Amino acid sequence: MTAVGAVASTSDAEEIERSRREPERFAVLFDRYGARLHRYAARRLGDGEADDIVAETFLVAFRQRDGYDLGRSEALPWLYGIASNLIRRHRRAEVSRYRTFVRTGVLVDAAEGVAERAVERASAQLSGRRLARAIAGLAARDREVLLLVAWADLSYEQVADALGLPVGTVRSRLNRARKKVRQEFGGVNPTCVHDRNEDIGDE
Repeated sequence: MTAVGAVASTSDAEEIERSRREPERFAVLFDRYGARLHRYAARRLGDGEADDIVAETFLVAFRQRDGYDLGRSEALPWLYGIASNLIRRHRRAEVSRYRTFVRTGVLVDAAEGVAERAVERASAQLSGRRLARAIAGLAARDREVLLLVAWADLSYEQVADALGLPVGTVRSRLNRARKKVRQEFGGVNPTCVHDRNEDIGDE
């Protein structure tokens, strides 16, 4: 595996450019971001599916690297965009996971369960099942934006880059998702997930 420390001073764009001549250099991006993408995919689909999502994300990225805009020094939003497209194909499985938790209180195949992780940040009086139900009830496009902000810790600009959307659209979808989550909790913010000093309950 490539030593991250040896290439820490290079930008993602530089590594992608080099990989066009030396394909093995692309492994640097996996070293930098593979674990992070895996955690995100596992929260949404479970550990088993996450392995496949990450592997396919980097395969697609490798094949598309010649078309990467080298003016974008950080490749993380690009990688999340690819992963999001792949996860979207599993939309029914994702919603089914949330609904299973609502019914049973158990998430199958979840090393870091979707609702359990959120519950760690929720007040003791609030139910993880209600949070799972709120997330499951979101429109897919709103849920995507909410989870990229809350779980992938992307900025609005990075989410816009990842999904190919205007920043204003990201903001409106996020606000809509936050409002719907709050409604499930009677207007109370259920989490403490922050995005630039904002949480899921903020306008």
